[in-house]
Amino acid sequence: MTGWAWAALALYGVWLLSTFGVRALIQRRRTGDTGFRGLSGTPGSASWWAGILFMVALLGAVAAPAATLVGLPVLVGQAPAVHGTGTSLAVAGLLGTLAAQTTMGASWRVGVDQDERTALVTDGAFSYVRNPTFTAMAATGGGLALMVPNLLAVVALAALIVAIELQVRVVEEPYLRAVHGSVYVEYAATAGRFLPWLGRFRTA
Repeated sequence: MTGWAWAALALYGVWLLSTFGVRALIQRRRTGDTGFRGLSGTPGSASWWAGILFMVALLGAVAAPAATLVGLPVLVGQAPAVHGTGTSLAVAGLLGTLAAQTTMGASWRVGVDQDERTALVTDGAFSYVRNPTFTAMAATGGGLALMVPNLLAVVALAALIVAIELQVRVVEEPYLRAVHGSVYVEYAATAGRFLPWLGRFRTA
C-alpha cells in the first residue's frame, strides 16, 4: 500500500497547489485580489462549522496516506481495481475543479463576504450544475479515499461532504438569493445543486 499512499500524497499536493495556490496567484494578477474570504459566521454556527470541517477534510487528506505509510491498516487490502479507480476519480476531480474555477473567472472566491457582489456564473458546467467546483472537489476526495482507504480517509471524506452541504445550503444559496434575487431562483430551477436534475429549486 505504500506505493498508493505516496501516489495519493503526490496527487493531493498537485491538487492543493493548483486549485488554491496557483489559482489565487492568477486571481490576484487579474483582479488584484486573491479571492480568499476565509471562515464566515459566528463560532458554533452552521457556516462556521462548514469552514472548520473543510479544514478537517484538507488535513485529513494528508493524514490518511501519511498514516498508512507509518503503519495504519487500510480497510480494503491489496485491491488494484479499487485503488486504480480512486486514482482516476481523483484526477478527474482535479481537472474538473480547475475547469470550474476557470469558468468562474473574477467571481471565484474561497468563502463568502456578505457585503460583496459578484457576477452570477451560469455558463459552461454551471449551466447544468450550480456547484461544479464542489462536485469536483468531492470527486477528488472520494478518489483519494479509495486510493488509501483507511479510517482517516473515511473521516476526511465525511467531513468534506458535510462541509460542502453546509457551505452551499446555509451560506452560498441564501447569499446568492439575496444578491441576485429572482434571477438566481430561475437559474436554480434549471440547474441541479451538485448533479444535473437533482436539487433544482421549485418555482410557482
